Amino acid sequence: MWKVFGEAAEAECHRSNALERDRINELGGIIGAEDVSLEIARGELFVIMGLSGSGKSTVLRCIAQLQRPSRGAVMLDGQDLARMPEAALMEIRRHKMGMVFQNFGLVPHFTALQNIAFPLKVRGEPRSQRDAKALEMLELVGLEGRGDAYPAELSGGQQQRVGIARSLAVDPEVWLLDEPFSALDPLIRRQLQDELLALQARLQKTIIFVTHDFSEAVRLADRIAIMRDGRIIQQGRAADLLLNPADDYVRRFVSDVSRLQVLRLSDVMTPAKRAPSGAVKLVASTTLEEMLVAAPAVQSAIAVTDPEGRVIGRADRDALAAKIRNGNAA
Repeated sequence: MWKVFGEAAEAECHRSNALERDRINELGGIIGAEDVSLEIARGELFVIMGLSGSGKSTVLRCIAQLQRPSRGAVMLDGQDLARMPEAALMEIRRHKMGMVFQNFGLVPHFTALQNIAFPLKVRGEPRSQRDAKALEMLELVGLEGRGDAYPAELSGGQQQRVGIARSLAVDPEVWLLDEPFSALDPLIRRQLQDELLALQARLQKTIIFVTHDFSEAVRLADRIAIMRDGRIIQQGRAADLLLNPADDYVRRFVSDVSRLQVLRLSDVMTPAKRAPSGAVKLVASTTLEEMLVAAPAVQSAIAVTDPEGRVIGRADRDALAAKIRNGNAA
């Protein structure tokens, strides 16, 4: 998918079979997204991250069709959203998509309950049903008893919870979040990250989350795509980015992230079917930080198991600890 800004450059996108950045620049165009290709699984929490101007929000807006791609397709359940008429897109947004933005986007003269119920009103649902659903969503995000409060009477964190509840009220299949926590102070931000993960564990939505914060991406994501200048530089699990950064740009992003908290035994183990003699058994999802606590210093050998307890690999506590001290857990 491409998204360029500028009339002549956009016309070139429609006309040419071989787009080039230099040609777009010659025409005075600005590239928002260049040859972006993503495949996001149902129920996945996928994070698009990059610095300001990297193109991450442009990609999200193209997925939502708030901006039409200059070239390419956006497929949802076998349908190309990029070729849908606006009326059909409105139905998709009303029934299949939920969106949350950084600035909350609440209607100031609506109460919290009215804000949450508003998309259901637009959808034409009876008042009794939309009020019941709004109350349910208010409880889901921990704001029981605050339904009559207006946005100005709520803290930033509470306002964003209302925004989250409103987007979930339509029971979307795809949930799009554009830096929803970036305007909040660190403590509230961490709390809302926890709440998002709890909601995802319960609801299993397909989530596309945009952020400029790699630590936030690592904490939330099943997979991450890192963008720069409209291009995707690398995508994969957090462990993949930490262990095998594609270039110096990605390497700088991951340099301050604790490998102890991100890498799991499954990322560093040697495949094996038998446990070493006297080994401590730990499940493959154990982080290296948890390993150092769980495996006593006097016992170096670790047998890595699947959730059912079958041995699938081995690791050495002392060798891993030495690599961690040297800044390399690979």
